[in-house]
Amino acid sequence: MKYCPACRAKVKPNAVVCVKCGIELKRRSSHQKKSSGIAVILSFFIPGLGQIYNGQIGKGILFIILSGILTLLMFVLIGIPLYIIFWVYNLYDAYKTAERS
Repeated sequence: MKYCPACRAKVKPNAVVCVKCGIELKRRSSHQKKSSGIAVILSFFIPGLGQIYNGQIGKGILFIILSGILTLLMFVLIGIPLYIIFWVYNLYDAYKTAERS
C-alpha cells in the first residue's frame, strides 16, 4: 500500500491524486521523452525542425527564419561560414534539448 505524503492517507499504488486531500501524487506525463536522434535528423535537413519536435515552437520558428536569412547571405559570401556555424549549433541544441526532456 502507498501513503499520501501530505495527509498520510492510504492510496492505491497507481493513484494519481489523493482522494482524501486532493494532492497530486505523481505528475501526469503530458509529454514523452523525445528521441535525440530524431531531433538531430530533423534539424539536419531543416534547421529548427528538431527544436519544434522537442516542443520549443518559438525557438524552432526563429531558427527556421535565421536559416533563411543566412541562406540569403550566402550570396554575399559572409553567409557561408555563419550558416555552417549556425547549422552545427542547431544540431547540438536539438540533441541536448531532447536529452533533457
